[in-house]
Amino acid sequence: LIGRLMFELPEEMGLIAIAVRQTQGKGRGGNVWLSPVGCALATLHITVPLHSNLGQRIPFVQHLVSLAVVESVRSIPGYEEIDLRVKWPNDIYYSDLMKLGGVLVNSTLIETTFHILIGFGFNVNNSNPTICINDLITKFNKEEGTKLKALTADCLIARTVTVLERLIDIFQEKGPNGVLPSYYKYWVHSGKQVRLRDEEGPIAWIVGIDDYGFLQVHEEGKGVESVHPDGNSFDMLRNLIVPK
Repeated sequence: LIGRLMFELPEEMGLIAIAVRQTQGKGRGGNVWLSPVGCALATLHITVPLHSNLGQRIPFVQHLVSLAVVESVRSIPGYEEIDLRVKWPNDIYYSDLMKLGGVLVNSTLIETTFHILIGFGFNVNNSNPTICINDLITKFNKEEGTKLKALTADCLIARTVTVLERLIDIFQEKGPNGVLPSYYKYWVHSGKQVRLRDEEGPIAWIVGIDDYGFLQVHEEGKGVESVHPDGNSFDMLRNLIVPK
């Protein structure tokens, strides 16, 4: 629906589709995306000028959206310590333990404008199949003696879009350095050691993200290299960066 509408509307007009439940959700690489009731599910259309900071670094869009999801919760007064984090390139995690959501970005360049469709989904209020944001809030209340209220999917979708608009404005003005400090504050990879290619592969350390949004790893004796998300996947359970 949005794919058809996005070329019909004026560029300055925002467009979002929100689903209560999806029966044909898509993940990266053709994976099936589970989308039960209780999740925040949306596809957002934005336009980005090709000749702009973000237009020259389109892979950063998925990082900005992941950060916006995390900040949609952790920027609420009292909710700053709810342990939501970002995992490169496009996942939302509880600590470094469990996946809560993800982001999928498709872009089409028409003349000098990127038309970008951002699909995001994250579990707000469904304890299955893994864990949800409201479970984390309940856990935090028990541990800290607080009385934080449960959150709703519609509230967090609205907050995510609002935060994303602010992050895009900052990125367009200041480039990657305007947003990376916040991104690193919430990401799960700081100082982590990984194996490259397989469990017997060379050891490398995760350094950060380069100027174009690709993961930087430091392999002993070889210096720092960038890893592209389209060609590699990050297996958190086995601490591997493996070619697809």
